[in-house]
Amino acid sequence: MTVEEIYKLFLAHPKIETDSRNISGDSLFFALKGENFNGNHFASEALQKGAAFAIIDEKEFKSSEKTILVENVLKVLQELAALHRRKLKIPIVAITGTNGKTTTKELISAVLDTRFNVSFTKGNLNNHIGVPLTLLQMNNSTEIGVIEMGANHPFEIGELCAIADPDYGIITNIGLAHLQGFGSFETIKRTKAELYTHIKNKQGIIFYNGNNPVLQELVGNYSNRVSYGDESTCFSGSPLLSPPYLHVKINFPGGALTAETQLTGSYNFENIMAAACVGSYFKIEPAQIQSAIQNYMPQNHRSQLIEKGNLKIIVDAYNANPTNMKAAIESFVKLFNPPRHLILGDMLELGEYSLEEHITILRQIKKHHFERVLLAGPAFKKAAGNFGFPTFDNVGELCRFLKQNPVNSGTILIKGSRGMQLEKVLEIF
Repeated sequence: MTVEEIYKLFLAHPKIETDSRNISGDSLFFALKGENFNGNHFASEALQKGAAFAIIDEKEFKSSEKTILVENVLKVLQELAALHRRKLKIPIVAITGTNGKTTTKELISAVLDTRFNVSFTKGNLNNHIGVPLTLLQMNNSTEIGVIEMGANHPFEIGELCAIADPDYGIITNIGLAHLQGFGSFETIKRTKAELYTHIKNKQGIIFYNGNNPVLQELVGNYSNRVSYGDESTCFSGSPLLSPPYLHVKINFPGGALTAETQLTGSYNFENIMAAACVGSYFKIEPAQIQSAIQNYMPQNHRSQLIEKGNLKIIVDAYNANPTNMKAAIESFVKLFNPPRHLILGDMLELGEYSLEEHITILRQIKKHHFERVLLAGPAFKKAAGNFGFPTFDNVGELCRFLKQNPVNSGTILIKGSRGMQLEKVLEIF
């Protein structure tokens, strides 16, 4: 069966499922494979639960006319999404970058949603599976799509662009992350730049942080561009320090407005300005932009502030890499007065750069005064050496220490890679 024929089935049954446990009837089940699962094994179960058809790629699991055998289920899913995107004929805004992708995506979606029917990436489903699934959730009522694109290996952004075919592109920033897969900063830079290449080839619009020299270099002399940032850019604003939250003055053509956000961290200034810039480009009223930004509530332990008694806890434990770890610590020092406490977990996926980058963070910490610095994970433990900070093999060991040696006042920054599960520390307070 061709992709065009499967697309006709999709139009009749416009719900895609890849997990047989979530089948709710009248859907198409795609039997994807992973390191620890094989969706082909669950095709019959999906049909029994009410799926209209199951797309498989292993012949022995073809049990009826409702099981459609293809060469590669993932490839068909991606081709189906690309075909659907072409049929939709709507503008797509794509966002990639080392840090701030998800927050920027959610802010932009919130702003655009004040005027348009917006479909956007849910959570951080931003990879070779998540992007197709996001596109296939769009329908004839969708007026604008907002797609987050992530990568941990070369060429991935270009591959995602081939599927989503974005008209507008934003690279939030380019820093050190996923070095185990990329190998070097230059490779990260080239991979992220694949979004700009696609936009340029399509003569689309690039929105970019005009204060970032790396992004300025990548944009070059391309004419269809709009810069955002401080007073030196096309669309300007300035951060206003108002602990614990970030306030931002945004300069609109008719005058400035201040957005009093529910975000912490001065590094979120760039993400807020990106959303305001895109909203202004799409002719959304300044007051609506201001309101959307102010009402945005961070989720999933991204720049969240939690207050418990005399404690303020900044939870930024969804991901960590050398670039955003450094930014989080510097912002923490700038925004909050003593007593300040750091609880940090390992930065994962750094490969051969792991020891060097963890030592760099420890040197940064030494430049400031903290009441307490607690480090969890084997990478920090290896790097700690003579720095004199308490280290713990894992978060469980750290939690046991905190139960016996509680922090009762001040502000705590909790930061680490998602795999460290630092959110468990919150149960102690």
